[in-house]
Amino acid sequence: MATALYGPDGFFVSGPGPAAHFRTSVHASPAFASCLLRLLSSLDAALGHPARFDVVDVGAGRGELLRSLSLAVGSTSVGSSPAAPVPLAQRVRLVAVEKAPRPDDLPPEIEWVDEIPQGITGLLVTTEWLDNVPLDLAVHTPEGWRYLLVNPTTGEESTGDPVTPEDTTWLNQWWPSPSPAPAPDALIKRSASDSEADSDGNLLINGVAGRAEIGRSRDEAWAGAVGRLDRGLALGVDYGHLRSGRPVGGTLTGYRGGRQVPPVPDGSCDVTAHVAMDSVASAGERVARCAYTLVSQREGLRALGADGGRPPLSLASRDPAGYLRALAAASAVAELTDPAGLGGHWWLLQPVGVTLDPLMAR
Repeated sequence: MATALYGPDGFFVSGPGPAAHFRTSVHASPAFASCLLRLLSSLDAALGHPARFDVVDVGAGRGELLRSLSLAVGSTSVGSSPAAPVPLAQRVRLVAVEKAPRPDDLPPEIEWVDEIPQGITGLLVTTEWLDNVPLDLAVHTPEGWRYLLVNPTTGEESTGDPVTPEDTTWLNQWWPSPSPAPAPDALIKRSASDSEADSDGNLLINGVAGRAEIGRSRDEAWAGAVGRLDRGLALGVDYGHLRSGRPVGGTLTGYRGGRQVPPVPDGSCDVTAHVAMDSVASAGERVARCAYTLVSQREGLRALGADGGRPPLSLASRDPAGYLRALAAASAVAELTDPAGLGGHWWLLQPVGVTLDPLMAR
């Protein structure tokens, strides 16, 4: 999975970037960046308007979010109150963290690095990054958990060795064991041509066999990111699940060209699995030593002023063009807050060395 996503010819390193294959909140609407700008303003005040305010985007794609924030910060008076005589635009440092080469058209004020910098004061944000942190899969057998192996060319899967003690500990704590698979060494197949959800191969993989996605690597990645903050907030936005509702068959899948495809790790498609958000949150809390907040994106955006309500019909008669603009804006926000779609994503907010407004951390 690591090679398929981040190797020299990996999915996220070569080609046009993730926006050509799937749609995230960043791509869906500028309202997402507008809400983050309000978050930046509140965080800036909570930090006492530091001389340098970092905004670090981990898994930055081709820099779409920071491009939007750069324009928004430059065109607003955020941070210019008497308490902060130096506007935020003059103090902000925008840093994109990505394995792909720097885009040629990226504005010069946006830094481009391949590792999370140390000593961050401000906001560290990840949008659909953790779901692409490589992980191992396991299948439950009468002898216990065993790793799931995959042929990176065909996608053919089979059971392997017993999981390590470290991964067993994670599974015991965070992923309740299902009923054992009937045949511990049975070949589990899912090739590129076998994509029907009710096929025998997928039943064995996604139902009877009881797959688990070992999230220890995601815990370590998030804890490492939180550890790079001196003071500020780490915000992780992703789709995921909690221990009480782990998916029996797992969630591993692939995306290419806007379509869901079998997750063959050959570099031609995104390979992704939902995030065990409670496990990740616990790992970050141990590093930060501050309580975290875990809410839906719908709740998070609404707390930051996003309103997907339809504009009043009276506006249509008074200002038809304005009504259409307001309707389009409301539709975009509605997509971001739809509980059956992007609004169902989780927002994990982990403060570090700062007391935040109750809307951001309760």
